[in-house]
Amino acid sequence: MGFYELSPEQRKALVKSIDGDVLHALQTKRLTRLLELSGDTDTYIRKNTYQTIGRRYKSVMILRQDILTILETMLSHENELVRQTAVYALGEIGKIDAPPVFEMLEVAIHDKHHKVINAVIGALKQMGEKNPQPTLAFAAKFIRHNNPDIRREMIHGIELRGRTHPEDVLPLLQSAEHDDNKKVIAMIIHVLGQISYKKGCLDKVLNHLKTWNNKSLVKAALDEILEVHKRYSKFSTLTYGDSEKQIRGMLSEF
Repeated sequence: MGFYELSPEQRKALVKSIDGDVLHALQTKRLTRLLELSGDTDTYIRKNTYQTIGRRYKSVMILRQDILTILETMLSHENELVRQTAVYALGEIGKIDAPPVFEMLEVAIHDKHHKVINAVIGALKQMGEKNPQPTLAFAAKFIRHNNPDIRREMIHGIELRGRTHPEDVLPLLQSAEHDDNKKVIAMIIHVLGQISYKKGCLDKVLNHLKTWNNKSLVKAALDEILEVHKRYSKFSTLTYGDSEKQIRGMLSEF
């Protein structure tokens, strides 16, 4: 029976049980139960597991090094769900204490399974929102990596911070404006669209794009920004008419 097939009382009891089992595993270094939870096919059980690891890292200082060691072990586990859970746990930790997790995230970036790689993107998004300075500095190191998949992942990973503070991520995106990989360029365009429609963001994005040199990318980005404002008009702080006027004003220059 899946997590949300349980009654509210049963879910509450299960969460409490997971918390106790995870703490016991972290304290005793007996990982059998922790690995079972981390590899469970139910997304919500895995989520409760990695969130519990993050909470224990924050609240039980004496366990911090042991937790990092255990997560390092989990990253080499044969089950990709266990590795995925470890990455998300690193993301929870990185919200408050980023430097200890970067080396392991760098290992996970090269994982053979897409679920683990997607978890790295998710972890960086969460870290970038809550703990931006070290997270963006980490991402900046890889935006010019020789592997275009890693470049694309890093650009995707800074998206969430850009939705509230576009000025923090726009220079990093600009540093990759002449990337020679189509998928990387497509991700830059996607992120520009996603960070443009939140409150106070459109003007910042448009003004920054005026300083970019890759005009074909800028035009494609403006088309995407216009489409995003149309698609998300109910969620944008500007009316579609107002945003369209600004965007088309720039498009008319091409």
